[in-house]
Order: sequence, then structure tokens, then C-alpha cells
Amino acid sequence: TLVRKPGKLPHKTRKISYDLEYGTDSLEIHEDAFQPGDRIVIADDLLATGGTVAAVVELVRGLDVEIVECAFMAELEFLEGRKRLPDGKVFSLLKF
Repeated sequence: TLVRKPGKLPHKTRKISYDLEYGTDSLEIHEDAFQPGDRIVIADDLLATGGTVAAVVELVRGLDVEIVECAFMAELEFLEGRKRLPDGKVFSLLKF
């Protein structure tokens, strides 16, 4: 299931707005993306400050799912984005 910028998904969606270092942004997911109780992994290419993924975590928590892990190809550790995500549920393949 995809999480996208507003207006990019074709069906009924849930929306969340969140703060960035330089303003605000929004993300949407299909309302019927998951069934209650589904176990999911949130995956992205890069973990930097963690703001976008923290918004995705909040967005899917409203869908009554269990987040198994947040997985990333790379993490910029000095930005401490991991602190904004669920404890013990973050995996990064590469750390810089």
C-alpha cells in the first residue's frame, strides 16, 4: 500500500498533516488499505529527521494495525530521526 501526497490516490483516503523543518506537508493513504489487526512494515529509502515517517506511523495507527517495523535503506544517525519512531522497531541497512 502506498502513502502519497494529497490528490495522488484514486479512492477514499485518510489524511494527516505534519510539520517540517521549513513548513508543513500532508500525506494520504487509502481508508481500506488494511484490515484491523494487520501486521505491517513501513518502508522508506532514507531516515533523516524522522518527521515524514512519524506522520506515516500516526496515519496507520488510526487504521487499527500493528507496526512490526520501520525499515530504511539508509539512516543519517546524527539527525536522530530514530527517536521519533516506535522504540525497538527501526531497522536501517546502512548508517551514516
